[in-house]
Amino acid sequence: MTLSSLFASPAPSVAVQIAPRLVSAIAIARHGGTSVVSAHAMEALPAGAVAPALNGQNIADRRVVSQALTRILGLLGGRPRRVALVVPDNIAKVSLVRLDSVPPRAQDLDQLIRWHVRKSAPFPVEEAQVTYSRGAVSPEGGQEFVVALARRQVVEEYEAVCTEAGAHAGIVGLATFSLVNAVLGAEGSPAGDWLLVHITPDYGSIVILRGQDLIFFRNRAEGSEESLPDLVHQTAMYYEDRLGGTGFARVVVTGSGGEGWNLAPTPTTFDAIRGQIDTRLGVRTETVDPQRIARFSDRIAADPSLLNMVAPLVGALAGAGAGV
Repeated sequence: MTLSSLFASPAPSVAVQIAPRLVSAIAIARHGGTSVVSAHAMEALPAGAVAPALNGQNIADRRVVSQALTRILGLLGGRPRRVALVVPDNIAKVSLVRLDSVPPRAQDLDQLIRWHVRKSAPFPVEEAQVTYSRGAVSPEGGQEFVVALARRQVVEEYEAVCTEAGAHAGIVGLATFSLVNAVLGAEGSPAGDWLLVHITPDYGSIVILRGQDLIFFRNRAEGSEESLPDLVHQTAMYYEDRLGGTGFARVVVTGSGGEGWNLAPTPTTFDAIRGQIDTRLGVRTETVDPQRIARFSDRIAADPSLLNMVAPLVGALAGAGAGV
């Protein structure tokens, strides 16, 4: 299983991420049946150029962002016509919707999902881009769906940047969903329950999966009163008390989006925040290794910061079925 993108079409071989502080991209090639990251590039953005939000303008300086993307796509070699686009988690509202019975017709299911999320939507559902994937089946037989709701106008802002850079965003997906796909693409369905914590300089997201089924999602924006490690600890308690949890088989902590992590009581490093999570949960966490899906070409030196940057991009292509 892969978590749905916000919009899907035939799979590309190039993935792009537009984040508040940088634009990044990778190209995937196939060599002898093996997927290879053949090229990568990134460029820092000026403060305020991208400001992710559910409502309101997200791309404050489209010219600057599209020019940066044009340059990094040029560094990949060739000009891709179609790309997978990774966007910040906090442009969308993610919900779990449980249905006692699932309509057989796709159109009826779509209408039912929209009806369920209408009341909690932060904007009119008629203005929303809605996507969903099947999740866990409850012991009583009900079917859960993972639903992502984003304002269509906001998604179009990110797509427009790609268009101005000469590429069509054929796939649009949230960064943390792409990281989940990277884990699933590398190892299939991990046994038991597992936790993934995605840290960026501007927000943190926490997901719990039961095998390949997402059963919990929470996003925390910069500036919240509680630190991300505190929120992870609270999530672990909720998991035990409300989700029937018996312990995490794995805890994965990964970061993307640049430096300057602000999701602790004071600005700190990714390693420091990860260490705090290790201490609060009493476990040794691991990171996402995108090389288990696509190895790097011999000319690319893969350090930890590069692996963090590449992971959601590789996951976006893996989730798109792009031959990785």
